[in-house]
This record gives sequence, structure tokens and C-alpha cells, in this order.
Amino acid sequence: MTRRTLLTAAPAAMLAAPSARLPIRKAVLLSMLPKDLSYTDRFRLAADAGFEQIELPTITDEREAEELKKASLAANLPIHSVMNMAHWKFPLSSADPQVVAESVKGMETSLRNARLWGAATVLLVPAVVDAQTGYRDAWKRSTEQIRKLIPLAAELKVVIAVEEVWNKFLLSPVEFASYVDQFRSPWVKAYFDVGNVVLTGYPQDWIRILGDRIVKLHLKDFKFAKRVAEFVPLREGEIDWKAVYAALAEIGYKGTATVELPAGDAAYLREVSRRVDLILTGA
Repeated sequence: MTRRTLLTAAPAAMLAAPSARLPIRKAVLLSMLPKDLSYTDRFRLAADAGFEQIELPTITDEREAEELKKASLAANLPIHSVMNMAHWKFPLSSADPQVVAESVKGMETSLRNARLWGAATVLLVPAVVDAQTGYRDAWKRSTEQIRKLIPLAAELKVVIAVEEVWNKFLLSPVEFASYVDQFRSPWVKAYFDVGNVVLTGYPQDWIRILGDRIVKLHLKDFKFAKRVAEFVPLREGEIDWKAVYAALAEIGYKGTATVELPAGDAAYLREVSRRVDLILTGA
């Protein structure tokens, strides 16, 4: 996605009269903000663009973690969630104990980051199915490791938020719900990505089935050409955002929605923020 594509004039259909705004807070990823700015200036830029919260990646350096906390306070922009960064390179579903140990270490760091920053959740991709790891093993191994992490999550009062991604795992909303339910714990919930499920289903259907299991949302949009997914600006892809709005209103979701898009400048961020407003008002 280029910065210019988000700054084109909106079609008339996108300017329809809004409905009641959903009680959902807008958030942005740290990776979407200009890297040439200090953390404090990045946070302030996000707040000025209209975002109410921010999601950060795992930070292993304690000084940097403290710096991010200070930036959050200075800009009055709360950190609502941590995106665990170890789950792709070191999946919990690996058959290699050393890989799993690195994955667990990454989650422990992420949970402690969340506690330091006052974030409510840590996003976790629970497993990766590939040529080496079958579906059944991915389910069993990841479940075992998440169960071991629940006591720390409970101690720190941070929810482990499992997300569905393009990892060939949790391919239906019914299965996703079953995966979360098996833990029987308030410390394991669903982090639902509206865009990620478009390859295999309809976001509004997933939202209704997952219901109150959903603790956080990611927003992105896709367009498909010759069966290849392409990132496009919000509300310009194939997602039926009015149907998503209706489903979120139906389940009474009142959490945070974080945009997961490429980085850009101040004008770009304001436009992204505006488009999220349109989504949240059912426009």
C-alpha cells in the first residue's frame, strides 16, 4: 500500500450519513508511525491523528521498555496491548524443545511488558502448521504450552489473546471458539483480525460465533486478484464493513480496534483514523 492511495478522494458512497457510533476505541500499531521520530513524538503524532490507544511489540531491553512507558504517559496515549514477536520464528507448536523454550521466553517477556505498560492483553499466534508440524500436533503442543503460561498471565492480570493468522491453523470460527473454550480460563481469549479471515470466510460470521470471546480487534482490508491477496486502504477492499458493524453491535463489543497497516506520515494517519471512524459509525 502506498501513502498516496489512502489520500485519494473518497467515493460518494463512503460519505453516507453515519449511524450510532460503536463504543470501540481506535488504536494504531507502533510500526505504523514514522521511525525517524522519538517515541514521545510518535505517540503524540498518533494522538493528534485521532487515535486513542497504541499497540506495541515485545521489547526485551528494559531501558527501552521504560522509555516507551514514559512516552505513553507524556502523550496521554495508553498502551492497550502487546504483540508478541517470538511466535513465528519460535512457534509453541514446534517439536524442538529449544524452539519452544524461546517461544515461551518471548511470551513471558511480552506478559511482563504488558504489566509494566498497563496493557490488558498480549497477542499470541498459538501455532504454525507446516510440512514439519501437522494440525493435530500443532493443536496439542500449543495447548500444553499455553496452559503453562496461564498462571503467569493470571498473576500479572494480562489476557493471552490468541489470534487467527495465515498459519494454516484455526481455519473456522467454530474451531477458533473451541480452541479458546478448552482452556476454561478468563486469561485466554480471542484477538480477532477482521481481514485475516477473508480468505476462508466472512468476518461478520466469525464475530457472531466468537461473541464475547473477542477481547481485541485488528482492522485491515484486502482485495483479491487472481487469488492473490493485496492490502488496500480500509473500506476499499472486499470486506462488507456495514455487516461487520452490525455484527459488532449485535455482540456488544466494547473493546479496542487496532489498525494493522503500513507506516505513513501525519496526513496518512489522519486519513486512516477518519476511515476507522466511518467503519465504527456504520457509514
